[in-house]
Amino acid sequence: MNYTKDGRQYHIGLKEGDVGRYVILPGDPKRCEKIAQFFDNPVKIADSREFVTYTGFLNGEKVSVTSTGIGGPSAAIALEELVKAGAQTFIRVGTCGGIDTNVKGGDIVIATGAVRAEGTSKEYAPIEFPAVANLDVVNALVESAKKLSYNYHAGIVQCKDSFYGQHSPQIMPVSNELLNKWEAWKRLGCLASEMESAALFVVASYLHVKIGSVFLVVANQERDKAGLENPVVHDTEKAIKTAIEAIKILKG
Repeated sequence: MNYTKDGRQYHIGLKEGDVGRYVILPGDPKRCEKIAQFFDNPVKIADSREFVTYTGFLNGEKVSVTSTGIGGPSAAIALEELVKAGAQTFIRVGTCGGIDTNVKGGDIVIATGAVRAEGTSKEYAPIEFPAVANLDVVNALVESAKKLSYNYHAGIVQCKDSFYGQHSPQIMPVSNELLNKWEAWKRLGCLASEMESAALFVVASYLHVKIGSVFLVVANQERDKAGLENPVVHDTEKAIKTAIEAIKILKG
């Protein structure tokens, strides 16, 4: 079932016209109000399950922010239903943990593609199909980060379904598999680990809409293991500002 009786999308509680063409996608519902403060005249449109939505304007363009919760399944639901409500371009804004030792807490990571080490995308596309961000969105995010003078990295991120499988792999029943694959991600130059982009990128390909992701690096467990400086940062404002500026660039 896609709709309730009044025409609103079943999960996110939105109908056509409630959102703009451009939508920012944080995971945390509490982050929506913070992001909406960057809009002109923001209005809270819906609050359903993990999906909170505000709509306002950026330089005269109607824009929205909708939270997706944690992980691929709820992110895919949000994306599918937002497209049905009229949205066309998306930027995921969130947090990640660094993998490459050049990536420090407080840096910005812009995903060009994602490792599909999660389950949601497999129900949309064969595993051979890559999870890649839209080039226009990536370029806008890079231009934005440069304009804001942020220390940023652009490249591949790894997506998983188990947060604790990443942080405590040795205690898991499949510890050998997790540890071996983590070593592979390191050798392949993956920048960071997070939980939504692979699903979002594949679903966006299927729906023929544009999407990209920008993250604040909270910390880097590999830097910690190597005895390197490992700052821990939780303020997502730099990632939010990067996304806001990128939308302004995209809309021209």
